[in-house]
Amino acid sequence: MIKFVTHNEIDKRRWDECIANAINGNIYVWSWYLDIIHPRWDALIDGDYERVIPITGKQKLGISYLFQPFFAQQLGIFSRTHLTQDHVDNFIEVIKNKFNITDYNLNIYNKVDSESPYIIKHRNIELDLISNYQTLYNNYSSNTKRNLSKAEKQGLSFINYSDPEDVIRLFRNNKGKGLKHWGDKEYERLLLLINTAIEKEHCITCGINDIEQNHVAGAVFMCSHDKIIFFFSGCDESNKHNHALTMLIDSIIRSFSETQNTLDFEGSDNDGLARFYKGFGGKEIFYPGIKYNNLNIILKFACKLIGK
Repeated sequence: MIKFVTHNEIDKRRWDECIANAINGNIYVWSWYLDIIHPRWDALIDGDYERVIPITGKQKLGISYLFQPFFAQQLGIFSRTHLTQDHVDNFIEVIKNKFNITDYNLNIYNKVDSESPYIIKHRNIELDLISNYQTLYNNYSSNTKRNLSKAEKQGLSFINYSDPEDVIRLFRNNKGKGLKHWGDKEYERLLLLINTAIEKEHCITCGINDIEQNHVAGAVFMCSHDKIIFFFSGCDESNKHNHALTMLIDSIIRSFSETQNTLDFEGSDNDGLARFYKGFGGKEIFYPGIKYNNLNIILKFACKLIGK
């Protein structure tokens, strides 16, 4: 039986035991991670923490919303045992009965009816790292190989550690300038998340220096359940021609080749980014999301007026 459990009632020890032993666990659903990205998260729990789903919802003017928080690509249902479409459908039915508006991502192991009007599809790119580096390199696109060669000729060098604040600063001073919905609160939460993940040994940071030892690119990779997630990066856009990020990703692939890990590029529905990631030999996979608005026309108009 699926129960709605409020934040204060969640047994986080048992929750984390479920995630640790889940057949489809990921970094985003450890209790400490959820505590940072959505501090008052609730849950739907089936049985004795056999199957769980984090609920990142809120309520405003009597209208209930379930939404995808920043810094989590895939949430959804996680299970200690075989997870069927019936299991997933049962959770979705509870969500539909509880929330007026939903825009929430499930995960690649959640089987759904793809023809359903409230199911949408998102693209991700992943690369299996079990092969040796030369085999992985041979699968790079000709453009990626060419850009890597250019980076090497520019005298760029890979560094094994990059201060998280430096990576965030690189992003904020470059690409971040165009993101109006990112403010101090989001960057502070991001830094807390990275530092906490480092403390818990679920995160690595690295970077690229130019020939004059200027820090021109940095990245954060989250690590859990045999996945290395390309979580966040910053790059000096005045040095884009140096192809620093190409060298950085190649260095990670080299470092983790011949392991059981999968490199998860964490995206993207953006065709340009997807093409860049696939240039490293990554393969497309798709994960579902739930999206619907059950409000009537008058209430939908009112929501637009209040900014929702």
